[in-house]
Amino acid sequence: MQATAVTLKGPKELGLERLRLNDPQAGELVVRVTHSGISTGTEKLFWSGEMPPFPGMGYPLVPGYEAAGEVVEAGAATNFKPGDRVFVPGANCYEDAFGLFGGASSMLVTDPARAIRIDKGLGAEGALLALAATARHAIAGPRNTVPDLIVGHGVLGRLLARLTIASGAPAPMVWDIDPERRKGAAGYEVLAPEDDPRRDYASVYDASGQSGILPELIGRIAKGGEVVLAGFYSEPISFAFPPAFMKEARFRVAAEWTRDDLIATRMLLEGGALSLGDLITHRASASEAPEAYQTAFSDPTCLKMILDWEGCA
Repeated sequence: MQATAVTLKGPKELGLERLRLNDPQAGELVVRVTHSGISTGTEKLFWSGEMPPFPGMGYPLVPGYEAAGEVVEAGAATNFKPGDRVFVPGANCYEDAFGLFGGASSMLVTDPARAIRIDKGLGAEGALLALAATARHAIAGPRNTVPDLIVGHGVLGRLLARLTIASGAPAPMVWDIDPERRKGAAGYEVLAPEDDPRRDYASVYDASGQSGILPELIGRIAKGGEVVLAGFYSEPISFAFPPAFMKEARFRVAAEWTRDDLIATRMLLEGGALSLGDLITHRASASEAPEAYQTAFSDPTCLKMILDWEGCA
């Protein structure tokens, strides 16, 4: 079995290739991908060569952990059937390439435990499930607090704001330095940081991924306040100790989603408490992947780029 996949042979050496897939085993699924998302966080770091050493990393690699598609083969014991619409957070199923994260491909072979059934009506938005689940993971948990300030009004920041409101908590403040990205808020306010005088936030979530932002955020929290690092940071993070000492600041790192987060997020979507609408700003055919990746990483108006795999066998 072969598939057309996005491949990175090295930093900024991105193209499409035909790759051989591992033969599916009796307990695995074969999924025909219809849509995949481009991450402007981790994938950009792989593309630029700035990603720190990461388990499973190597070239050539197939990127992507946001894939939605249709099951075309499923064993009786998998609890799936052909025609099921699923989200798959990538797959390591290539004979001659690393599957890190392996979702940007026309076809995937995967363990059914990694697939999540989704509503067919989601269409391309189904590829956003992992990002929404990552936002949910940051907020959910027995000791976690919802944000009252979110830094960055990209897709992750917007999802954090939507989930905060869905939880019944007060609408958070959101910052963004880009005037264009300050648009599109629904039920909350977005300001430039310099236009916000508050310095008593209890819980600040950074979704910007900017390594140097921590000192500014420490200055904005109340005494005993928390800063949650919800982005991915390629550079070391540092801060001056005295301001953090005076504030008795607390810090938390939010990791990626778990399967429970995926299921809980799907339930929020199905129940209407969460929407993935108005997050996809750009779409391109998978055959135009090199240009699409350039746009995703360089165009500030691009919140989310989706590759359409229809027609790419």
